Amino acid sequence: MKRGCLIGIIIGAFLALVILSVILWGVKSYNSMVTMGETVTSQWGNVETQYQRRLDLIPNFVNTVKGAANFEQQTLTQVIEARAKATSVKIEPKDLTEQSMAQFQAAQNQVSSALARLMVVVEKYPELKATQNFRDLQVTLEGTENRISTERRKFNDVAQTYNTYIKKFPQNFLAGMFSFTQKPYFKATEGADKAPEVKF
Repeated sequence: MKRGCLIGIIIGAFLALVILSVILWGVKSYNSMVTMGETVTSQWGNVETQYQRRLDLIPNFVNTVKGAANFEQQTLTQVIEARAKATSVKIEPKDLTEQSMAQFQAAQNQVSSALARLMVVVEKYPELKATQNFRDLQVTLEGTENRISTERRKFNDVAQTYNTYIKKFPQNFLAGMFSFTQKPYFKATEGADKAPEVKF
């Protein structure tokens, strides 16, 4: 009788220990997913900040270029329109999906393309390139493009860490139960390796 009671106590203690271990693992895994998800959200904010910085520079850049005699109005219009479209595309971090990321990236790629065409056209205006204001804006814009690239890379890194964690067994069960979903990545734009073609 005593031996059976002792075995029951040992089995009960063992089961309690197993249940406690599973609960502690679940809490730790859930908290890790929350922390990684917040890191992705924070990094998305850094990406948006750099894109916004670029969008904020464009009006000054356009106004400086506008001052050049006979500057191609169509090129300036394309930059202004691309900026307006990019400004209208906003994504909440919780709504990051492949589709929303593609829409955001397409709008930003139009800005990049329009700015690249503008810089090529500016080559025809040595007097514009010689002004200090233009040179300062050009350097700031180039620096911003580098920051955008850096923040996009960092976003992909934290998204990869998060995605890998929620897809691993057994975290994938918790991720599914608590609606932790994969985050999309920034992808290279098709044709990004080719310079824009501008004919004079």
